[in-house]
Amino acid sequence: MPSETLYSPATNSDDNAQVHSCGLRQRKTTKTTKALPKEPCGEHMSLARSRQKDTLTAFGCVCRALLARGVQQCCPGRSPIAHSISSSLSRLRNSKSRVSVDSCGGESCCGGIARKENRSTHSSTGGASRSCLSVNTAGGKCEYGGLDGIQSIPRGDRKSADSCAASCCEGSTHTVELNQEKHAVIDIELSGATNHAILAVKGMTCTGCENKLIRVLKAQSLLTNVKTSLVLSRAEFDYIGEPEDLQALIQTIQKRTGFATERIESAGTAHALELIISPSLQEKFLHTQYPDGVQQVVKVRKNAARVIHDPQVIGARDVLLYYTDFSPILAPEPQDPALTAGAKHIRMLLARTIVSSILTIPVLVMAWAPLPSHPNAYAIASLVLASFVQIAIAGPFYGSAFKSLFFSGLVETDLLIVLSTATAYIYSVVAFAYAIIGRPLEGGSFFETSTLLVTLIMFGQLASALARQRAVAAISLRSLQQPQATLVYTHPDGRVTEELVDARLIQYGDTFRVLPDSVVITDGVILSGTSSIDESMMTGESLPVEKGVDSEVLAGSVNGPGNLLVKVTRLPGENTISEIAGMVDDARFSRARVQSIVDRVCAWFVPVVLAIALITFMIWILIGVRVRKENTGQAAVRALTYAIAVLAISCPCAIGLAVPMVVLMASGVAARLGLVFKAATTIESAREITHVVFDKTGTLTMGHLEVVKAEIVDGGETPEDEKRSVILALASASKHPVSRAVTIYLISAGVTPSSKVDNLGEVTGKGVEGSMGGRSIRGGSARWLGIEAHPSVQHLLAEGLTTFCIMDGNILIAVYALSDTIRPEAASLLVSLRARNIGISVLSGDHAAAVDRVSSSLGIPSDCVRAGCLPADKAVYIRELQATGAKVMFCGDGTNDSVALAQADIGVHMSSDASSSGAGAAASEASDAVLLRPSLTGLMSLMELSEAVHKRIIANFLWAAIYNLVAILFAGGAFVNARIAPAYAGLGEIVSVLPVILVAMQLKWFKASV
Repeated sequence: MPSETLYSPATNSDDNAQVHSCGLRQRKTTKTTKALPKEPCGEHMSLARSRQKDTLTAFGCVCRALLARGVQQCCPGRSPIAHSISSSLSRLRNSKSRVSVDSCGGESCCGGIARKENRSTHSSTGGASRSCLSVNTAGGKCEYGGLDGIQSIPRGDRKSADSCAASCCEGSTHTVELNQEKHAVIDIELSGATNHAILAVKGMTCTGCENKLIRVLKAQSLLTNVKTSLVLSRAEFDYIGEPEDLQALIQTIQKRTGFATERIESAGTAHALELIISPSLQEKFLHTQYPDGVQQVVKVRKNAARVIHDPQVIGARDVLLYYTDFSPILAPEPQDPALTAGAKHIRMLLARTIVSSILTIPVLVMAWAPLPSHPNAYAIASLVLASFVQIAIAGPFYGSAFKSLFFSGLVETDLLIVLSTATAYIYSVVAFAYAIIGRPLEGGSFFETSTLLVTLIMFGQLASALARQRAVAAISLRSLQQPQATLVYTHPDGRVTEELVDARLIQYGDTFRVLPDSVVITDGVILSGTSSIDESMMTGESLPVEKGVDSEVLAGSVNGPGNLLVKVTRLPGENTISEIAGMVDDARFSRARVQSIVDRVCAWFVPVVLAIALITFMIWILIGVRVRKENTGQAAVRALTYAIAVLAISCPCAIGLAVPMVVLMASGVAARLGLVFKAATTIESAREITHVVFDKTGTLTMGHLEVVKAEIVDGGETPEDEKRSVILALASASKHPVSRAVTIYLISAGVTPSSKVDNLGEVTGKGVEGSMGGRSIRGGSARWLGIEAHPSVQHLLAEGLTTFCIMDGNILIAVYALSDTIRPEAASLLVSLRARNIGISVLSGDHAAAVDRVSSSLGIPSDCVRAGCLPADKAVYIRELQATGAKVMFCGDGTNDSVALAQADIGVHMSSDASSSGAGAAASEASDAVLLRPSLTGLMSLMELSEAVHKRIIANFLWAAIYNLVAILFAGGAFVNARIAPAYAGLGEIVSVLPVILVAMQLKWFKASV
C-alpha cells in the first residue's frame, strides 16, 4: 500500500517526523503488505471522519497559521473561520482525488486552485504568502472555493484544477518557501452532497433584523438559494455538506447575527422516510446495501436516518420491510414548520416574560408602595433584582445589538432597547453607589424604570409573536393533510380487509376508503361509490361537486354523504395540498417592491431616533438650568429620563411588518379563493393592470371541444380505416385541446392507433408531425398546412368552426371540424373589466372565423382581436401594448402560451380542468399566478384582493408613522403637561405592532365581488 502523508500540529519530534517552520509535522506511515479491503467498513469510516475533523480543527486556517509564523496572509482584513472547513469536507480517503493545501496568489483566503503533482517541493517566487486549495483529479467538472467557502467536487467527476482559469487565483500559481520544507498536504475528499435546511430564527422583529440575517447568510459561500421571512421568523437555504455538518454553519450564523437559531424539520415528501434506528445499529444501517429504488441513506440525528427513495420503484412500506432486521420506527411526522417553530418561540418568550415579571414586581413594590423606611436595604434588593433582569432577560438584546453593529455594521432596534435600559440601569447603579457612601445624587436611583421597561418590552414581543402565530395558523394549508389513511386490500380469495396506516406509508396503487364527512387523504381516482365533495379549500369552488366512478378527487377536499373507494394517483408530500402550500410559501418568502422603501426607512430610523434622543437630552438640560433654574445634576437626571423614554418608545417594527404581514395573509386568502400568486410583486401590482389579453380556446371558451363534422377525403389507395388509425397515432402525440378532442372522438369510434407512424413530435402553436414510410404526416391548423382555400376546409372555416386537418405529404386526407362553448362567466367578467376602464384583447392560433365568432358574441371589437397567432406573435402583441404604457395581464391555459405569460406584466395560468387542479397548480413556470379551477372570476378576485392589500399596506404605513411621531413627541416632553414616563415606554411595541397585525388579519374575511 502506498505511503500516506498527513499533517497535524507539531507536538514533539521523533525519527519518523519532520517539524516544519510553520508548526506542522509530517508523519509518514510505513508500508505494509497486508491486503486491505477496497472499501472501508462503517467503523473505520466513522473513525476516519472523527480524526479528520480533529485534524482540521487543530490545523485551523492556513492564513492564521502563516500569521502565527510572522508571514503575510493572502487575505488582509478578512477573518477566516476555521470550523467552516469541517462543514464542507466530508471524509479522509486514500484516493487519487486529493485536496492539497498549497500556496498561491489569490484574492480570497485560501481561494486559489493550483495543480499539484504528488507532493512536489515549491520555492518562493514572490515575497507575499498566499494559500489555496489544490485539487488533483482525473477528469470531469472542476469546482472550487477557499477554506472559508469550499464548493463540492462530485466523486468521480474531477479534473486538474489548473484548467479552472476563472478561479480566485485566476489560474496562476505563486508559491512561498517555508524553510525549504515540503508543504502540508491533507488527504481529504470534498462532499458533493447538497442538502436543504430550514431554520427557526428567534429574535427577528423588524426589517433591519431580516436584512442582517440575509447579509450573513449570503456571506457564507457554502449556502445557496437563501430565502428568509420576517413574519414566519424563518430562513431556508441549500448547503454543501453532510446533514450532520449543519451545526457548524448554524453556530456561525448565530455568532454573526446574535439570533438564536434552530433547525426544524421540513414537511415530509413522498421521496423521503425518516426512521428511528437504535444508535448501536445505525452505522451498520447506513452501510447496508440499498434495495432497488433507494437512492440515499443519510444520518440526520443521533438516532435517526433519512431514506431517500423513488416511490415509483419501491414504496414506503416496502422500504420498512427491507430494513426489518434493524427494527426501524417511523419518526414522528413533522408538522407545518411555520407553526411548530412559532409555538416554540412563543414558549420561550412566555418563560422570559414570566421570569421578568417575577423579578420586576418586588422592585416596583419597594419603589412605589408605602413601606417602612429602609432605603439601603430596598436599594440593595432592587440592585440585585434589576441586575438579574439586565443579565438574564435583557442579555440577548445586548448580544444581538452589538453583533449587528460590529459584524454587519447595522444599527438596529435592539440597540434602542439596550441604550434605554442600560442607561437607566447604569445611572441607577451609580446613584446607588453614591447613596451608599453617603453622597446621594439628585433624584436618586430608579431601578424600577429599567426593570419595568424590560418587562413591558417582553410583553410586547410576546403579544406580537402570538398575533403573528395566530395569523399564520389561520391560513396554514399543510394542516389540511390528514395523518392517517384507511387502506383497503382485496385478497386473491376475494376477502377484503382494511388497515389504518400512517399517511406517509401510502404507496402508488393503494386503495383507500373515504368515509362520509371525512377529508380526502390524497389525490386519487374513484373506483366505487358516488358522493358530492366540497373542494372549496382547494379550488375555491363554493358549491359541492358531484363525483362518481373514474372522477378525480383532491387531497384536502371534504367528502359528502357517500362512501368512496379511491385509488392513489399522487402521494402525500407531492399532492395538491403540498403543491399549493409550496407556492404559497414561495409568495411568503418573496418581497414586494415597496419593501425596498421600507428597508431604506428602517435603515435610517434608529440613527434618527438616536439623534432625537441626544437632542432631547441637551434641550432638557438647557430648560432645566436656564428656565427652571435647576442645578446641573437635577437637570441632567430629568433630561436623562426624557431621552430614555424617546429611545424605548420608538419602534420600527410596525413599519417592517406593514408589508410582509399583509402579503402573508393575502397568500392564504388567495389560496382559499382558488388563486395562487407566486411572488409578492404580483399581488402588489395586479390593481394597476390597464389591459387584459385572453387566449381563446380553453380560456374564454370551455376548452371542451367536440367534433361536429368529420370528413375523410377521397383519394389514394389507403383504406379509410387505416387513415383513421394513422390520424389517431398523430393526434394522440399532442396535448393541445383540439388534438385531444380528435383523439377522444376516434377512440370512442373504436379506432386503434397505427404503429406505422414514427418520429412523432409537437410543433408548438401549429400542430403535430411525424413520418410513415418515408413520407411526412402532419396534422394541425389549416393555416399552418396552407390549405385554407381547399374546398373541404373553406366552408367549415366560414361557419366559424375550428378545424384539424391531416396531410399525407402534400395530400389532404382528412378534416375534422370542432366547436366549443363560451364560458358562462366570461360575459360578466368583461363587463366588470370595462367598468374599471380596462382594455380587452383576444389572441388565438385558431382561424379568424372561429375567433370572430367568439369575440363578437362577447362584444370585443375586431381591432382588439388577432387570429392565427403563433406563440411569438402573442408576445409581440403584448410588447406593443406595453410600449404604449399599458400594464398588461395575459390569461391562458396552454403550454403554447408560455411566451406570452412570461412577456406580460402579470401572466395568469388557468387550470383547464377542475378535477386536475393539482396538475394545473404546477403548470406553466412562466406564469405569475395560477387559477386552481377553470373560472375566469379568479381574475377579478386577483385585482380586488390586490386593491385590498394596497389599502391595508397604506393604512399600516400611516399608523406606523403617526404612532412614532406622536409617541416620540409625548416621550420627549413636547407637551408640557403630558408625558410618557420611561418606565412605561416599553408598551410601545404592543401599541405599535398589534394594530398592524390586526389590520392584516382583516383580510381573512375578504370576499370577492364575483
